[in-house]
Amino acid sequence: MPLLPSKEAPKGVALAEPEVIEKHADVLIVGGGMGACGTAFEACRWAEGKDVSIMLLDKAALERSGAVAQGLSAINTYLGENEPDDYVRMVRTDLMGLVREDLIFDLGCHVDDSVHLFEEWGLPCWIKKDGKNLDGAKAKASGLSLRNGDAPVRSGRWQMMINGESYKCIIAEAAKNALGEDRYMERIFVTKLLLDANVPNRIAGAVGFSTRENKVYVFTCNTCCVACGGAVNVYRPRSTGEGMGRAWYPVWNSGSSYTLCAQVGAEMTMMENRFVPARFKDGYGPVGAWFLLFKAKATNYKGEDYCVTNRAMIKPYEDRGYAKGNVIPTCLRNHMMIREMREGRGPIFMDTKTALQTSFASLSPEEQKHLESEAWEDFLDMCVGQANLWAAQNCAPEERGSEIMPTEPYLLGSHSGCCGIWVSGPDLDWVPDDYKIKADNGKVYNRMTTVMGLFTCADGVGASGHKFSSGSHAEGRIVGKQMVRWTLDHKDYKPALKQSGADLAKELYQPWYTYKEFANASTAPDINPNYITPKNFMTRLIKCTDEYGGGVGTFYTTSKALLYTGFWLLGMLEEDSKKLCARDLHELMRAWEQYHRLWTVRLHMRHIAFREESRYPGFYYRGDFMGLDDGKWKCFVNSRFDIEKQELTCFKKPYYQIIPN
Repeated sequence: MPLLPSKEAPKGVALAEPEVIEKHADVLIVGGGMGACGTAFEACRWAEGKDVSIMLLDKAALERSGAVAQGLSAINTYLGENEPDDYVRMVRTDLMGLVREDLIFDLGCHVDDSVHLFEEWGLPCWIKKDGKNLDGAKAKASGLSLRNGDAPVRSGRWQMMINGESYKCIIAEAAKNALGEDRYMERIFVTKLLLDANVPNRIAGAVGFSTRENKVYVFTCNTCCVACGGAVNVYRPRSTGEGMGRAWYPVWNSGSSYTLCAQVGAEMTMMENRFVPARFKDGYGPVGAWFLLFKAKATNYKGEDYCVTNRAMIKPYEDRGYAKGNVIPTCLRNHMMIREMREGRGPIFMDTKTALQTSFASLSPEEQKHLESEAWEDFLDMCVGQANLWAAQNCAPEERGSEIMPTEPYLLGSHSGCCGIWVSGPDLDWVPDDYKIKADNGKVYNRMTTVMGLFTCADGVGASGHKFSSGSHAEGRIVGKQMVRWTLDHKDYKPALKQSGADLAKELYQPWYTYKEFANASTAPDINPNYITPKNFMTRLIKCTDEYGGGVGTFYTTSKALLYTGFWLLGMLEEDSKKLCARDLHELMRAWEQYHRLWTVRLHMRHIAFREESRYPGFYYRGDFMGLDDGKWKCFVNSRFDIEKQELTCFKKPYYQIIPN
């Protein structure tokens, strides 16, 4: 019987029975962002001349994949004249005293080398000369270079300015050149990792499908790295209607890093942590350069600097060592802003006018024009939508302040957040044994998860924030070297899968089979008693998490009762996930993305329910446990999904301070 005419015809590639293609790669890299590019680049270096096969699978296209897709105007982690010890102290302070100091110190020792490579590959970096700021083009024309010791233009102690619209293209080109045409595949969405059928707790492969053709790829591997970014649209965004797709973090990040690893039993850590950035309202434009480079102030409606008027709020955290002088953790800055809005002193404005006028005071007309163009480029590099919003609102930022607002929550591990996967630290004497994961051969492999042979980096690594773009790439390089080492140490391993390629393909294409079976039950394509569309699924998900998991609708406040109401609703959503439908390849991708979002945000809420304190005020509040409780909770909250019992268990893991105050 033919399908009834639809009011909304499928817009993407039509679905059909997929071709099943089975392949093997010793080193399998899942993802295409900065971390994955770093992994690929370094793995190729260490595999050269050795019998090691490599394959990278990216859901998108490498040139514009990941969080750096649209570009950046600054590299946020460049140590330069700073010491790794101080880098650890900064990260530890910003994340309220709970971080893996071994991982952060290790990264701090390597990150600058990645930045120097970026410059050599063609990234224009700003250089300071004779008290003047030279942009990338002028610096290069003057023969200046970071590797030669020339000082970068700092927008903060750890940040340096770049001309970065093509930042990701440059990094992707280097990765592609290292890989060659036959060692990477684009538009392949990996939906599931595969464990070995005979060896317990051993990664054996991954399965995914093409988003452009009806093909399912089943890969076996010796070792695998998952680096698929963080999670967006797991909470209801502030933008609605046509603007609902607008977010601060890239909308294609669906929590796959966390879901893929958690589902095969990898230990997770600090999944209760989240990042709620303060950004230009509705446009989500970056505020960092305005704060750091242009010295702009954020004020309430009275024109008061609320960080000054609310300073007393910070004292309890200063007394515990979580804030020091002008070093106030990001969440506590939000904490002060939220108080202003709760008590009726909003909206909050960024005083862009005063910042520009102050900056112009000591500059020539030519220098003023150049600085103004750089202020605009800061947005055009990474948030062109902000310029559109200013135009739509008839706002000239040099004449009028712009409203800023905390966004909806995001889950990530490389920015000012630290949720993710528990990994092994380096095999060094000063690293606590609790931070090392020993493999079957007794060796320690840096950044390996608790699943043997499974690695992660960048947003995937938990309890280790403030990597940003450069740190993600550097951590990927650490992983790339370790993966080749693992492969050479396990040359005799032969992966065996529990499911056949045909069965895996049937599982991946189930949303299409569901749609075909029940499409005639309704004349409306998005309303059907037998299936749910990916869009409707996400709408239900973000309504639940917003209202019960501490979203913008409750000023980021939740409680045990709210969380467990949310779990009840998410349980029904889990049942309905088996009824997800797909009318074309694009919707098939969306269906699996929503399933990954469900797993990720439920992990997040389970961790919040377990940690009975408000460790990150300004990011979220436990209304029934306000304040910090260092006596009980100065520790990591970890979890593990038991595959046999289909149960998640949360537990505490000790924190060790390595770098002294």
